[in-house]
Amino acid sequence: MSLPADLNASTRQERLRALRGHLEANTDSIHEVPFTDEVNNHVHTTYSFSPYSPTAAAWMARSAGLRAVGSVDHDAIAAAPETLEACRMIGIGATVGCEVRVSFTGTAVEGRSINNPDSPNLAYIVFHGVPATRIDDVDRFLAPIRARRNERNARQTRAMSDLLGAAGAPPVSFADVTAGSFASEGGGITERHLLYAASLALMDWLRPGIKLRRFAEEKLTGELSDRLREHLDDALNPHYVYDLLGALKVSFLPRFFEQPSQGECIPVADAVDFANSLEAISAYAYLGDVADSPTGDKKAASFEDAYLDELFVELERLGFRAVTYMPPRNTLAQLRRVQELCRSHGLMEISGVDINSSRQAFTCEEILRPEFRHLIDATWALIAHERLATVSRDYSLFAEANPVPGDLYARIDTYARIGRAIDPHHPEAVVSAASGIASFG
Repeated sequence: MSLPADLNASTRQERLRALRGHLEANTDSIHEVPFTDEVNNHVHTTYSFSPYSPTAAAWMARSAGLRAVGSVDHDAIAAAPETLEACRMIGIGATVGCEVRVSFTGTAVEGRSINNPDSPNLAYIVFHGVPATRIDDVDRFLAPIRARRNERNARQTRAMSDLLGAAGAPPVSFADVTAGSFASEGGGITERHLLYAASLALMDWLRPGIKLRRFAEEKLTGELSDRLREHLDDALNPHYVYDLLGALKVSFLPRFFEQPSQGECIPVADAVDFANSLEAISAYAYLGDVADSPTGDKKAASFEDAYLDELFVELERLGFRAVTYMPPRNTLAQLRRVQELCRSHGLMEISGVDINSSRQAFTCEEILRPEFRHLIDATWALIAHERLATVSRDYSLFAEANPVPGDLYARIDTYARIGRAIDPHHPEAVVSAASGIASFG
């Protein structure tokens, strides 16, 4: 189903107003699309890097038959209010969070390649299930991280532009980069923004097609895969800018990439302690050894699998509450191992597919398999946690004072039932469940 262009309008008010108009007019009849049981808790929006505003992401999720969707942006949580409102209007469950990079210096796995392809010793973690009352606290926490990153982004842009100029291509300024971001509204800027600006400049200069692909291979990237070469030779490819970006990310980005500073990537213990203090769910993002990247922008490489048992001991020691992963990215053997380790270390499992290209599908059929259906329950538990922790921190899934009986996994089952019972058009009604929450156990 097509995405109405006005759902990507320049302001939140315009986007939500456009959504209301499409719903009232039954435009494209998204409610005629049958629901599946699928969910996706890790969709990037235009507040980091994505073809989709929070409103557009909610529309695309419903168009794909998803029952719930979550916005997770790099170094930013400004998408959260719009995500919650757009999902309420459409009638699907919603959850919000953010993704940050942290330093593992001083831990048992210091110095290793963890889950960040660009930087040993640094790792991606996610704050899932941020209560609505704590969104502003998270934004204040992330603001200095964004500022430090943008200092580096500006330097990287200058280095990238110098390389483009040396190759005979048009220059790119940091103003070009920020123009393609929501930085002025609390959004993050990533390396993808830099490469997006470069891709647009190249496409404007040479136009999509064989000539541009040959220039990229000869001057910027070196030899491309057969898959990328086919995509970039197609002048009518509707995903061209994202495919070109992916090609540049693999081989051109390393030529100007600057390692982040300690101020940009804070100690992992500090980040986990902060998330837990808000009753958000601190989650380690499992990557695993990569054989073939779903988005074509990661080289085959080894990450945590060689020392995964040791890593999980450290995750538990640091106070992580969950592990999040992408079922399409890994083998069944990898995921079964992660599941076993989560159980043995008392960690919640959360799934999601990090949408940041128009070529990617919002669906994740893998979670419909019997061995992954508990991830669907985890999503509804996440949604209930987020709503109930907004009422009182004692109703957080992980609160010691939580009145729901049983261990974490029994509590997840209970919260999943609560989450499914929430009317997505009136999610505030979960407040009425709070007074008698123990009866759900």
